[in-house]
Amino acid sequence: MPAENYRLTVEPLDLGADVRAIALELVEQTEDKDDPAARGTEAAAVWAASLSALAGTEPWALDFFSRLDRLRDYCRDHGVKYRDAANRCVVVPSLEYEASKALLARFEAETFGFRAGRLLDSPDTPLENELAHRGVDAYHHVFQNYFACGVCDFENGSLTVLSMKLTSSEIVRRLRPALTSHPVRVDRPE
Repeated sequence: MPAENYRLTVEPLDLGADVRAIALELVEQTEDKDDPAARGTEAAAVWAASLSALAGTEPWALDFFSRLDRLRDYCRDHGVKYRDAANRCVVVPSLEYEASKALLARFEAETFGFRAGRLLDSPDTPLENELAHRGVDAYHHVFQNYFACGVCDFENGSLTVLSMKLTSSEIVRRLRPALTSHPVRVDRPE
């Protein structure tokens, strides 16, 4: 098992009565009182494994709504499939681990969305149009239709999961075995 250079904290997040949210925070473990957000290739590797583990057997995708020309160029140059979903929204269907890690490392400074669930078998045009206009706020009223939705803010070391099916305990149960080869400790505060 690798040395634990990082800590991934999983805890419920209060966003109001109509939203069930879980906050995931990935930080570097340092001697400082305030551990900095984890960034870079190793952090992207942790997030790539985490997204796949969260989705489990459900199809998943990433929703981008900014810097789309750069994203399209990257996808074309690296053979990554994507779909133009709306005027300002691009959907990248689930990727193999190495491709996911590289994409997340390249776009860690962007905020983008994550969706998992059978609804991804066909386009969700109303949601994708809303993502183009409102960004990840569009998930607020539709996350119940999916296995999970998420707000990826990896530059700040965070993933906010919106799900009626996943609890913080279930997320920890999924992440621990998926991250055993990574230098990270998965915690759930008492």
